[in-house]
Amino acid sequence: MTGKVLTVAQQKGGSGKTTLAANIALEYAARGLSVALLDTDPQGSLGRWYMARRERLGDAAGVAFGTSSAWGISYECEKLRKLHDVVIVDTPPKIDADLRPALRESDLVLVPVASSQVDLWATEGVLELAARERRPTLIVLNRAAARARLTGFVAEAAAALESACAEARIGNRVAFAEALGDGRGVAEMARTGLAAREIAALVDEIEAVLD
Repeated sequence: MTGKVLTVAQQKGGSGKTTLAANIALEYAARGLSVALLDTDPQGSLGRWYMARRERLGDAAGVAFGTSSAWGISYECEKLRKLHDVVIVDTPPKIDADLRPALRESDLVLVPVASSQVDLWATEGVLELAARERRPTLIVLNRAAARARLTGFVAEAAAALESACAEARIGNRVAFAEALGDGRGVAEMARTGLAAREIAALVDEIEAVLD
């Protein structure tokens, strides 16, 4: 087995990286794939989510979990991709040399962008670093307000950057925060809800890019 590695990266905090990583992982698991999460963010938000999930479900958590410092990422990814179909790496909200090992291991870099011009500016550094490592990127409009004019502007500007941009948009929904705090994903709260459908549509696009 040689699994695919997805890295979620954005230098601005508050872009929803951890929420996105957790929900994508659970969507893949629901599709019958073996999934591992790798938390490289010292804040450990993904680890706290996973521990809440373990307390709730025990061995039925459905995904594997590990942590790593920046320079241990290559080893961990090499190990995990031999055991799992998909490895999802959550990274710190910064762009520097510490991010490069995660990018090097990636089959695709997901770049969440919240609906603000500041988030859009922050995206450029991630794209530049990924380009140096010759890794494909996919911008994901995250925490998007459905009717906000700014959301439309950010979407148009993101599409103009030198990166693929996902058609699926992840809405600014309370369900994401509620699920994360409870160690769950949105699909486990309401499989046919809007939030779950958005994540499923995004994973469909990720799969199309990887193919």
